[in-house]
Formats: sequence, structure tokens, C-alpha cells
Amino acid sequence: MSNNSPLQPELEALALKSWERLVELQPSLLTTLSQQQQRQTQAVFAISDFIARSCISQPSMLVDIWQNNLLDEILNETQMRQQLSQNLAEQINDDGAKKVLRQFRRLQMVLIAWRDLMLGQAASDSFVQVSAVADSSVDCANQWLYQRCCSESGTPMDAEGNAQPLVVIGMGKLGGRELNFSSDIDLIFCFPENGETQGGRRSIANQQFFIRMGQRLIQLIDQPTADGFVFRVDMRLRPFGDSGPLAVSYAAFEDYYQHHGRDWERYAMVKARVINQDLRYDQDIQAMLKPYVYRRYIDFSAIQALRSMKAMINSEIRRKGLRDNIKLGSGGIREIEFIAQTFQLIRGGREPVLQTRSLLMALSQLSEHGELTLEQTKLLREHYLYLRQVENILQQIDDQQTQTLPSSSIDQQRIAWVMGAVSWDDFYQQLQVRLAEVNLCFQSAIGEEEQNEQPAGQEYDDLWHCGADREALASLMDRHVCSAEEQLRRVETMYHFMHAVEHRHIGQRGRQTLERLMPSLLQQLFEHPKTSLVLPRVMVLLERILSRTAYLELLAENPASLQQLLRLCAGSAMLAEKLASFPILLDELLDPKLLYNPASPDSYAQQLREFMLRIPPDDMEQQMEALRQFKQIQQLRITAADIAGALPLMKVSDHLTAVAEVIVDAVVEQAWSQMVERHGYPEHLSEQQRGFAVVGYGKIGGIETGYSSDLDLVFLHNSDSSTYTNGAKQIDSKQFYLKLAQRIMHLFNTRTASGVLYELDMRLRPSGASGLLVSAIEAFEQYQLKEAWTWEHQALVRARVIYGDKDLAQRFEQVRHGILSIARQPAELAAQVTQMRTKMRDHLSRETHEVIDLKQSAGGMVDIEFIAQYLVLLNTQQFPELSQWTDNVRIFESCARVGLLDEGQAKGLSQCYLDIRDECHRCGLQGLPRLANKQDFALDLSVVVATWQQLIVH
Repeated sequence: MSNNSPLQPELEALALKSWERLVELQPSLLTTLSQQQQRQTQAVFAISDFIARSCISQPSMLVDIWQNNLLDEILNETQMRQQLSQNLAEQINDDGAKKVLRQFRRLQMVLIAWRDLMLGQAASDSFVQVSAVADSSVDCANQWLYQRCCSESGTPMDAEGNAQPLVVIGMGKLGGRELNFSSDIDLIFCFPENGETQGGRRSIANQQFFIRMGQRLIQLIDQPTADGFVFRVDMRLRPFGDSGPLAVSYAAFEDYYQHHGRDWERYAMVKARVINQDLRYDQDIQAMLKPYVYRRYIDFSAIQALRSMKAMINSEIRRKGLRDNIKLGSGGIREIEFIAQTFQLIRGGREPVLQTRSLLMALSQLSEHGELTLEQTKLLREHYLYLRQVENILQQIDDQQTQTLPSSSIDQQRIAWVMGAVSWDDFYQQLQVRLAEVNLCFQSAIGEEEQNEQPAGQEYDDLWHCGADREALASLMDRHVCSAEEQLRRVETMYHFMHAVEHRHIGQRGRQTLERLMPSLLQQLFEHPKTSLVLPRVMVLLERILSRTAYLELLAENPASLQQLLRLCAGSAMLAEKLASFPILLDELLDPKLLYNPASPDSYAQQLREFMLRIPPDDMEQQMEALRQFKQIQQLRITAADIAGALPLMKVSDHLTAVAEVIVDAVVEQAWSQMVERHGYPEHLSEQQRGFAVVGYGKIGGIETGYSSDLDLVFLHNSDSSTYTNGAKQIDSKQFYLKLAQRIMHLFNTRTASGVLYELDMRLRPSGASGLLVSAIEAFEQYQLKEAWTWEHQALVRARVIYGDKDLAQRFEQVRHGILSIARQPAELAAQVTQMRTKMRDHLSRETHEVIDLKQSAGGMVDIEFIAQYLVLLNTQQFPELSQWTDNVRIFESCARVGLLDEGQAKGLSQCYLDIRDECHRCGLQGLPRLANKQDFALDLSVVVATWQQLIVH
């Protein structure tokens, strides 16, 4: 044993309890094992619940370990593969293979943990052994499954008749042969050439073959059974992430990294390694990746990219409230990895010796090339191995993937004992010293942006320290020129905040942070040109985050972020309230380049895919929360660009609509996956089809989504009642789509910590609130033809498919065009439109003698929308092109082209619409009702009223 110190009484008791349970199941152990073997077994039981549980469930394994000296016999990877391949060769189905793989994994991991915890095995040996177990498991399962799939579906071939393999790429720590004890394994599946299978009952495309095989391979490795699992498999690092195909050809793989690869993917590819035994495949993949990963020039842009990644990690730590995390925290394992990989990315193109997957090898090469001193290399190597040892112990306790130090006394004693520390406090102090030394190296190697803090004036220091004293506050603020009423509001705002500071439990660290932050912040607030707006908004936000020190520190330590906060709060009451309600959005203030320069609307789908990569695919609650966070972050950026004048109104709507569309897409796909997992696919569909469409009406249909817009949606499907799903819990297809619609609504409407995703309005579906949630496209058409009211046809003018199969979207457009093309009598249509408009104005308008309702008053936004709808409904039969667009501005342009409006009328209506929308938009940003002085919009209103009188009143 590596540690001969006695166990604590609590651990002794724990060991004895597990040992007695084992002897109860296998009494012969008392005579089979020597006293020394029994003592060591009890000791390891005290340290590792995983080992105890494994031995108790399979006592014969313990006997095998001792009788065959397995703790001394360390198998190399070749031996592992040979042994596992022989056992798999005897299996005739996937269930048998799963059992063999899981039993192999359990024995090997028990042996590794035992050597680590009891025999003092070096951490570097441990992660090589764990990586070998993973390599052997995946490659042997791949070879076994390939033979079965070929016998079932034929052998995949290239154009020259050569058999094609499934090439498995190990990423991250698996790629570097540095896997931790309970790690996920990140994999990518490739195959060399496109082609078709030969020798099966029917040929299928190679990609289809390998996607199906890949799905089965993941199940062999990842799926929990009575014997546990082998490794959790994560496929999200593949090209295009979760939305990309499970397996791609070499050509598609190379094209992706040439044209779409991101900084974080370049970082990840440093460790990419093909697991297949044939080295040719690894050489092929490295040849493709090398130009992408290692630039020919000295690439200092890598430093900023890795700084950004570190900032993202820090943001994640704050979001999740992580403490004492030895991987992600300050001075942790990730910082050592960043140090090595920064220099690899910067200089790897010029220095081939840096093109290594091994972190320890990279560190030694960096000292040889003068990037790090010998002392730094020695320190980082020593601390890396120390932290990896602690990480392994944390995970070997219960075979759980964690890097967070435990809070339980039992687990603290375990770690201290294995690490040879006198006590937990002794171990913790040693650990903190190491973390601090690593962080110092990290700051030296990568650094962070410099901060320029200006000390606040004395009066603001005094203002902060006068506390919740109204008289003192009033006296100190008296020098600021403002009305008596405004002065009173400011005093009350400050008093309320100061009172909260005095009576809330903030903690020493929080109070120290406030001491750094507040005097400077108060100076900026009171010297701001819009003090009356920003002061109450910022104080509300600060009060909400008083007990969340990480966010106070973010503002105190990032002056630029504080500037962004003031600018945004001055520009939008809505945004200020959102920041106060969801402080995680404060992380977005770190990067003004992103904040004020939103990407193209076309990029939101890719951004969402990358954002969701950090969420386990089976954690639905986290998935739902992440979608809400993504929406809020993007809306924050769009609002910031809006306030800065970087986006005009039409572009703001384009961006907000694009965000809503990609979220609809993601929600439907989540709901679809859940339904298929339970019920299987509707049998009338091919593998890539959904047979389902989401139609957007109103604002999203007209590409005019606002910051607080609901989503007016209608769900359609293309199934009839004669088809069923093909899963274990079979249901008819109509019921499947009804349940799918209900699931989609649940994902949207469930309130999480970040609120609801979007409010859904489904009242425009056939028969409104009393109708089915989802309709067959044929039933939808019949309803529109025979039962729909004129106002429902008006709504159809602004309807378009925002999610769905191409054929179903085309069918909807045919139905929509057919309905809009119905011959209508001008007088009858005018009467129906006018009746509906009057009813709306009577019920909804907030107009008074002094102010107009920008939306509902005569000549307002709804009048303009009704004019567009009237023109489309009346004239599409004669001018089919009128049904092409769903937004008002382009409808008016089309009407002008065909002569229904003269050029001046079309431009006048469009400009009035934009003027009114712009004012509504500004009111929304400041949290004000959609009201305005009549004289300010008299001209716009008169233009619209005159056009209404000319066109619609008969």
C-alpha cells in the first residue's frame, strides 16, 4: 500500500460495513484471501464506493483480482484489444456485445482505481490506462459491429470497389490519451469515400450505412443496461454539431473545416486522433486538419481566441455557481491546458515538434524552445499531475464525472488520506498554493485585458459612505442641478438601495467588492446626461444582484462592461428590466464587439448550435433553460445595436424574426426527438422527413417581430388516419402529431428560471380555441374554403411557413394562394373589413382628446395593415404576384407595380407605416404605452385616413 497511515474512524466503519456485506454474499472470502489482502480490500472499500459496489455485485471479480495478481499485471492496449476482440467474437447479437463491453470496462476501471488509490500509481500512468480502455472498447466494438452491419446491409464500397471503414476520431483528452477516470468520450465519425453498399439485399448509400452503424455503435458504448455503461459518448464536436449528419465523408469533413471551422473547433482539433488501429486513417485525418489547426505563420490571434474561451468558461462558472472546481476554476487544469495549447497554436505551424497531442510533451517542448522557463515547465508539470490525481480520486470515489471538491466530511477524509495530507484543511491549503501558482503562470502566458480604473471624486466616496440617511443623501446631492421633484426621486432611489445594502446578507467579499465599485459608479451615474433614467434602473439591477458577488465583481473589475451597462440602461427601460431579472445576461457586456455588431440573421442557427453544445443532450431542463438564455442574449445584442444606431428598424425586425425562427426550429426538433424516442416514426415518412409544418402569422409571418412579440402559430401535418408510428408504443399518426403539438407548446410555455420562451397564440388555427391544435393540410384547406371568416383570410395574408418539410411548405403556399385568389365583391369585402376594424377600435383603442393610440387610432398601424390585406384579398385573382409577400412594405410596392396604387400612395403608406412602427418601437424600448401627441403624427394619420376613404369606403 502506498499509504500506511490509519483510516479515520468514519472510514473504518464504512469499510467494515461494505466488507461484511460482501462476506455475507461470499463467506469463502475469509479463507480465500490472506489477512493482508482482506485489509487492503477493506481499505479500498473505505475510499471508493465504486470499487465496493463493483465487488459486492460480482464477488468472483475480487477473487480473480487477487488470485491472478491482476493488480500487478498491467495490460497494454494491444493485449486489451486482443482479449476484448476474442470475447466479442463469441457474441451473436448487440445485447451480448453490450454485456461483454461493460464487464470488460468494469474490471479494468476497478483495477485502475485500485492502483491509483492504494498502490500509488502515477496520474500519468492512470490516464494512459483509462484511454487504452476507451480505445479498446470503441475500436473492438467498431470492428465487431462493422462485420454484422455488412452481413445485414452489404459492404460499403468506393468507386474502385474498395471496402470503406468507419473511421472513429477521438477528441479532447481521449485524443491526447489523457482521459480522466469518469470522462465522457468525444467522438467524430468519418468514412473515406462516398459510394454504395454491395452484397446486401439492396444497395444503400455509404453515408446512410455509416449513420446507422454509428447509431448502433453509440448504443453499444453509451446505453445504460443492468451492467452499467462503457463510456458516455458525446458527438457534438462533429461538423455542424447536433444538426450535422452523424457520419461524413472525408471530402465533407475537410470542406467543413476549410469553410466553417470556428476558433474553439481549431483548439479542439489539436488533440484529434483516429482510434482505428490502421495508422493510414490517422495520417489521412491529420493531413486534412494540419493546415486548419497549425498556421504557417506565427499566429498571435490564438491568444485572444483562448482569452475569449477562458472568459466563456468564467461566465459558465458564474452561471452555474461553481466553487472549488479544480478543472475550470482559477489556476485549474484548464488553465494549464490553455497555456500549452496557446503556444502550440501560435507557433505550431513553424515548430513541428509542438504539433503533439500530449500536454506533458508540449510543456517540455515549450521550455526547450524558450517559450516557458525550465522553472515554469517544472511547476506546471508537477501541478498538472497533482490536479489530475485529485481529479481521479474525486471520480473514483463513485465513478461520477466531477471536478468539484466535496462538501461531505467522508469524501474530504478520503481525498486527504489518499493524498497523504494530515487533514482536509492541510490538503486544501496545499491545493490553494498550487492553484495560485498556476494562475500566476496563466496570467503571464496569456494575460487579460488591462483595466484603467480612475478613482472617484471625494464627494462620491462620501455619498456612498453616508448610508441610508435621507438628510445626508439630500445634502450631498443638493449640488446637482435638477428640479425639487427630481431631487426627491433621486434621494428616495438612493435611500432605498442603501437600506437594502445595510439589511441584506452580502458577505465580506461582497461588501469589499461594493467598496471598490460604488464610488466610481455613483460618479458615472450622477454625471450622466440622463441621470433621471439610468439612476433608478441601475439601482434596481444592483439591488437584485447584491447577494451575487460574482456579478458585482464583474462590474467592479471590468470598467468597459460598466460603461456598456449605463449606455444600455439609458437607451431602454425594457432592457434594464431584463438585465435586472436575468443577471446572467451581464456576462454579455464583456465583449462590446459582439454587443454592438450583431452577426448576420443567417448566422443565428449556427450560433444556437454552438450555444447548445455545452448542454448534455439528455438534460431537457437545461436544454429549455439554454434556449431561453440564448434568446435573451441575442435580444440584448440586438437591442444594444438598436440603441447604438447600428441597426435600422427594418433590420431590427429581421434579426428578431430570425432569432424566433431558429428557436422554433430547435423546439420542434427537441419535441420531435422526444416523441420519436417514445413512439417511433410515423410510417408514411422517410427518415429525414417530419411531415409537419409551423406556419407563422402576424408579426413573425410579416417579418416584423418586436422585442415583446407573441408568436401567432398554426401547426399542420400531411398524415391521414390510416398510418401508424413504428415504435414500441405505437399510435396513429394523427395522434402522434397532436402529442407533438402539445409537447411543442409545453417547451415554449414552461416557466424556468429565465421565464417562458415565447408566449404562443394559437387562436388563428381552424375553429380557433375550440379547434384541434394541429390540422391536416387538406382539412386546413377545406376550412379556409368553406368555414373561415373574412378576418381569417386577412390573417392569411401575413402567414408563411417558418418550419417544415419543403413539400409541405409548397403545399401550404398553394393553399394560401388559392384562398387569397378567391373572387370577392368589392362592396361586400369593404363592409366586412370595415366592420372588423370598427369593432377592434371600439374595444382596444386608448385614444383621448390629447393623444392618439399609434396602433388602434384612425390612420394608425392597424388601418395600414388592413389596407394592405384588403388590396391583396380583392385583387390577387387578377394579379397573382400580390400573394408573394407577407410584409406590408413589399405588398404596397407590389400594388404600385400592378397599378392598384400610384407610386406616391405606395411610398406614402410605407413611410407612414415605418414612422408609426418606429415610434411604437421607441415606446417599447422605454417601457411606455403606444401613445403619442396628435400633432406629432397628424400628417401620417391624414395620409392613411385619406387612402382608406378612397379605397375601402364605398
